[in-house]
Amino acid sequence: MVAAGRDLLGCVFLKPEPDCLYIGKLAIDPAHQGKGLGRRLLAAAEETARSLGLPALRLQTRIELTENHAAFAAWGFVETSRSAHPGFSRPTSIDMRKVLRTS
Repeated sequence: MVAAGRDLLGCVFLKPEPDCLYIGKLAIDPAHQGKGLGRRLLAAAEETARSLGLPALRLQTRIELTENHAAFAAWGFVETSRSAHPGFSRPTSIDMRKVLRTS
C-alpha cells in the first residue's frame, strides 16, 4: 500500500502461486495517478516475488480497460491468454505475465 499520512493513495493484493506471484486489485486513487505510484507498487511486488524465489508476476485485467493493457505492457507484462467470467460467452479478461530478470 502507498499512503500519505492517513490517506490511502494506492494498494495491491499479492498472492504467491507455485510458479509466480499473482497481483490483484492494483488500484491508485485517481487524484494521484500518473505519479509513479503504480510503478512503486509493482516494484515492491517484484521484490516480494524475488524474496520468495518466484520467477514471474501474473495479473488479470478486464478486456474493456485498454489503458491498463498499455500500462502493463509498458511495465514488461505480456498477454498469455484470455478468459471469460462465468455467464459470458466471450472473453472478458486478459491474463498477463512478466518474467523477472535474474540478478
